[in-house]
Amino acid sequence: MAMKNGGVSSGGLIVSFGEMLIDFVPTVSGVSLAEAPGFLKAPGGAPANVAIAITRLGGRSAFVGKLGDDEFGQMLAGILRQNAVAVDGVLLDTGARTALAFVTLRADGEREFMFYRNPSADMLLTPDELNLDLIRSAKIFHYGSISLIVEPCRSAHLKAMEVAKDAGALLSYDPNLRLPLWPSVEAAREHIMSIWDKAEVIKVSDNELEFITGSDQIDDESAMSLWHPNLKLLLVTLGEKGCRYYTKSFHGFVDAFHVKTVDTTGAGDAFIGALLCKIVDDRSVFEDEARLREILKYANACGAITTTKKGAIPALPTESEVLSLVKGA
Repeated sequence: MAMKNGGVSSGGLIVSFGEMLIDFVPTVSGVSLAEAPGFLKAPGGAPANVAIAITRLGGRSAFVGKLGDDEFGQMLAGILRQNAVAVDGVLLDTGARTALAFVTLRADGEREFMFYRNPSADMLLTPDELNLDLIRSAKIFHYGSISLIVEPCRSAHLKAMEVAKDAGALLSYDPNLRLPLWPSVEAAREHIMSIWDKAEVIKVSDNELEFITGSDQIDDESAMSLWHPNLKLLLVTLGEKGCRYYTKSFHGFVDAFHVKTVDTTGAGDAFIGALLCKIVDDRSVFEDEARLREILKYANACGAITTTKKGAIPALPTESEVLSLVKGA
């Protein structure tokens, strides 16, 4: 069952493909799941977070994926609509549940995950169920790697990428490694890399860089080992240390904003959403280092603000919040 659409924002359309789920976040940081006295229900799933990050900042986005036709699925579809994300690519599955994730918050705000997907609705999206007209209308098509783990969703993911690319979209990839979901470490690395050379914008965290390269060095040499000829921009996010950027012509580092971190969930999604929002109608930034640095400073600010509250979607900033942090610094 397909959904009907929501609100209107400005600029080229960014379509985000993949999973949306419920994160259960402990009410207390620094305890194990078993020790947590209670949990806060928070909508999540990296591609959905990115779609909402974009509309929060005034951009246009759509989400493509499948939810369970259950109370959580209806709630998540409602959250997309409330945030002006187009939902004409969202389906509800009557035979499967919406995915759940229990997230442990360590004392430093970093996370560990335990997932309930057996199988969840997002894993059951088929190629025939894709809204191809919506995908063809994307100026940027953004995705992760969780949708590559099992069939039929893997085939749907590959078809959606192909259709978007053929229609002229820029392909954006954030692998968003979640090892507990993969059958093995080897399978994770193999499938994450299987679509590597298709993307024109790739964002990896420092941990993902280590995982993919098999090296514990977070340096230019390690990052550039991931370069491929189709790539326009490679980003390595370094958490509270900022980010590194690499293009065909230049590379460098942009410092982070220092804030009181409560929960790092969604910070990377806010960062990539902000970047995509700023480049969707202006691809000349790949050749303009000063402008790119300005955009990455803005994206770093978005990521920083997102860490100051619990949960991803409630913490995603508006443009005015970002600009006040940038100006304040």
